Amino acid sequence: MNSDTAMEPVLEAHSLVKTFGRVVGLDGVDLELYPGEVLAVIGDNGAGKSTLIKCLTGAEIPDEGEIWLDGVRMNFKRPQDARTHGIETVYQNLAVSPALDVAANLFLGRELRKPGPLGSILRVVDTKRMRQQARDELAELGISTLQDVTVPVENLSGGQRQAVAVARAAAFGSKVVVLDEPTAALGVRESRQVLELIRSLRDRGIPVILISHNMPQVFEVADRIHIQRLGKRAATITPQSHSMTDAVAIMTGAAQA
Repeated sequence: MNSDTAMEPVLEAHSLVKTFGRVVGLDGVDLELYPGEVLAVIGDNGAGKSTLIKCLTGAEIPDEGEIWLDGVRMNFKRPQDARTHGIETVYQNLAVSPALDVAANLFLGRELRKPGPLGSILRVVDTKRMRQQARDELAELGISTLQDVTVPVENLSGGQRQAVAVARAAAFGSKVVVLDEPTAALGVRESRQVLELIRSLRDRGIPVILISHNMPQVFEVADRIHIQRLGKRAATITPQSHSMTDAVAIMTGAAQA
């Protein structure tokens, strides 16, 4: 391991194994995520990308192997365990509540209560404070498309909903933000906004794991690219060291790293 503490991985996986009956999801996978970097995870369907991410975020428990966060070994049993330790995940199906407004979605499950007995005994939600903090968080991330935090999420575009989910992850993901196909259902303009968000997270020093099929976007924003193939890590490359064609060749087994 690098003796330079600035380059110690924030998140590490060592020799992760996960099987589902006779199907091998992960076959001894390693992964390192460093401070303030965007690590893309790519691979064909069935390569183990989703299983790897689920193990790192507590949605699946690996059969073998170790997960380390800031040098401490973790034993995540459920997603809440990972969230408690500062790992936030934005899944493709966006767990937002359409009827609630932007601020309420940002604080979903973590609502701020009013001070004193109103909050502690009667559990009254401090809507005003949540809305102000939501505005501050969105402004800090440079999300200019969500000026009004009182708008119900069901009135937002796909890109704006994605921005709400990413902002929520950024607000509470103190260590790591994981984005699962964040631009899959978006148009060009909205995809561009999400890529800017990813850069904004990195600029704040929050490392990002980006799972994506979109090679041009991966090569645009990723610092390093983890390639999964047949349940193993086939290679870790950079946009400087390899081309998109190289990446696809490694992904499909047509070439070695």
